[in-house]
Amino acid sequence: MKSAVETMSPTRAKLTVEVPFEELKPSLDAAYKQIAGQINVPGFRRGKVPAMVIDRQVGRGAVLDQAINDVVPKKYVEALQANDLQPLAQPDIEVTKFADNETLEFVAEVDVRPEITLPDYDGLEATVEDAVVTDADVEEQVASLRERFGTLQDVERAAADGDFVVIDLKATKDGELVEGAELSGMSYQVGRGGMLEGLDEALTGLGAGDTTTFTSQLVGGDLVGEDVDVEVTVSQVQEQELPELDDDFAQLASEFDTVDELMADVRERLSRGKRLEQAAAARDAVLEVLLDKIDVPLPDTLVADELNARRESIEQQLAYAGMTMDTYLDNEGQTVEEFEADLERRVRDAVAAQFVLDEIAKKEQYGVDQAELSDHLVRRAQQSGQDPQSFANHMFEHNHIPELVQEILRGKALAAVVESATVTDASGERVELANLRPDGTLGDPEAEADEAGDEATEAAGESGDAESADAPSDDD
Repeated sequence: MKSAVETMSPTRAKLTVEVPFEELKPSLDAAYKQIAGQINVPGFRRGKVPAMVIDRQVGRGAVLDQAINDVVPKKYVEALQANDLQPLAQPDIEVTKFADNETLEFVAEVDVRPEITLPDYDGLEATVEDAVVTDADVEEQVASLRERFGTLQDVERAAADGDFVVIDLKATKDGELVEGAELSGMSYQVGRGGMLEGLDEALTGLGAGDTTTFTSQLVGGDLVGEDVDVEVTVSQVQEQELPELDDDFAQLASEFDTVDELMADVRERLSRGKRLEQAAAARDAVLEVLLDKIDVPLPDTLVADELNARRESIEQQLAYAGMTMDTYLDNEGQTVEEFEADLERRVRDAVAAQFVLDEIAKKEQYGVDQAELSDHLVRRAQQSGQDPQSFANHMFEHNHIPELVQEILRGKALAAVVESATVTDASGERVELANLRPDGTLGDPEAEADEAGDEATEAAGESGDAESADAPSDDD
């Protein structure tokens, strides 16, 4: 087999492959054997039909076609390996020349991984926002906690923002009830949003026993995006009464005896969360600095596929949240054009980051052991809400393990780049990343090293004692 590569662009290659007819022989024999087992010819047992009879009955051309369909994918893979090409998608293959007993020639165009010259990625500098917990942050969390322990009391007045109402709701289209668009006895907080556009405005000012109708659009079902008439009836208006913020509440809602202890714990928890958010921002900021130092050619088809996948994912999430794309864009203050431009920018950055981190992992010769793969499988399963064993079985059965391994390697590469970087906050203080624990607390590396050393020494001592106890004495 001969093969030649033509570079069509930094991310697109054209392979021309020539396969001598002799190399088609195994595939040709296999084709004859398979066809012989599929046809019935008088005078011959199934599977024992000679090639010349098959040529008469089925046609030599059909056998050659089957042999070509078998051999081309194999020779394509061989050509990729021979030319050290890393494909990113399925190829476009065309047989350009073939005749019986002559050389087979085919051409394959495919997106390939671009060649990247890495910049210096050690000691990058980046800046992030301060990780500050304000009194307002603490008060908001405590208010949410009080709401969890609040009680609802019926009131004889019109519903206002923040009140709870018990409602019956149904949607009709041209006078006909929309299937699945009828609810009864549902509790809803006025002003919460996320259900039907216009519902909060319709409920405001209604009292128990009042009914009104408004026009809205459904976010699911066959009539998604179409105008429907929505009738809503209020049966109860309830006001939420919150418990007093005192020591009794602290004991009711937490393990603490005083409200001061509760407030301090809330502030500490928020601080941990802020540190984790800042660490994530630091990672993104360092990666952005790295990408600014290199121009990565991107395959258009790969970007387009990822764009479509991201767009579909966003639309599904909005549908689950009971929100249309138009409503989402209004809330975000974006036009469709701005949304698409922002989405494409993020997709391009993500694809470029994958290429760069893959190259760093390759240069640093990172590896992945079984324990790391198992831990990653468990985390991915938890993120998707699946049983770890079922998730792992699916990944193995569908050959997704190489993708997971690549994810781990990229994580290692990014972690190394971030750990070597100097990240400061808006106040000029260096952001502590190396000693940040997964729960948001900060560790003391020297103390933890000493503790690990003490544990190792203790374990060694116990091992030595055990060996001494088991060893035979001179008297034995």
